[in-house]
Amino acid sequence: MLHPHQLKVPMMSTLNENIDSPKPPFPGKNRQALAEDSHIAAFFDLDKTILATASAMALSSPLVHAGVMSRWDSLRATIVQLPYLFTGADDDRMRSMMHALGELTRGWDPQYVEKIVNSVTSSSIAPLCYRQALALIDHHRLLGHHVVIASASPMEIVRPIAHLLSIPDALSTIVGRGQDGLVDGTITHFNHGAGKAEACRKLAQERGWDLSQSYAYTDSVSDLPMLELVGHPQAVNPDRSLATIAREREWPIHTFTQTVRIRSRKRTRMTLAMIPLALVGGIGIGYWARRSIPSK
Repeated sequence: MLHPHQLKVPMMSTLNENIDSPKPPFPGKNRQALAEDSHIAAFFDLDKTILATASAMALSSPLVHAGVMSRWDSLRATIVQLPYLFTGADDDRMRSMMHALGELTRGWDPQYVEKIVNSVTSSSIAPLCYRQALALIDHHRLLGHHVVIASASPMEIVRPIAHLLSIPDALSTIVGRGQDGLVDGTITHFNHGAGKAEACRKLAQERGWDLSQSYAYTDSVSDLPMLELVGHPQAVNPDRSLATIAREREWPIHTFTQTVRIRSRKRTRMTLAMIPLALVGGIGIGYWARRSIPSK
């Protein structure tokens, strides 16, 4: 029987590692493990944890091109994000980002924005995924764990990225809407800090997941409440404050460095599904051709 503590997550993940690791530690017992570990979740922060940058920055150019935001708004968003990208985000910086997010998204048509993001994830997001993060996500899936994205970005950005990664559950910031259906500049739920942890807790309670045996991955000390919520906290490319806490508490620390263009998993599944049909079709055509050619 495989127990959750047997999940071997390397203390450090670097360029020198085999990028396809970690491998599932239960050869021949996949079905049993999937059934036993279905009460365990793995919560992944998005920016600088799965992605090598901030998702909002990666998508700013397509949003400008689509007329969703101006170049000045794009520059403002970049200025707000720069301290987070280089030094991490404490509570004060995240509050500033929340207010900036409200002003930036004011007047957005949520459905149109999500449609735009959906159309550009393969070009703007797919090349920016950390290869080690994708390997960990697949590893948790093989163990039967429920993978969840937990991000401070708006749902209209997070949901298309989750779809790209074939992750069905995503927790995100929720923006307010006016009577006309457009974003009104308010934030009804800021998925950050204690708010993100509470969203994870509520989802786990609804699904019957055991948080004491679950995992959380993030780069920022602002997500400390989420890390403290689970039994297996993991620091990924941690900012200085989180790195200090992780060392003090002997939490695993991962260094993700290599990005890879993610291939469409839907296309891959469709290709695999077509192989048996192609084989059957090939056999049938061969049989028909042999019957149709007159014998000499």
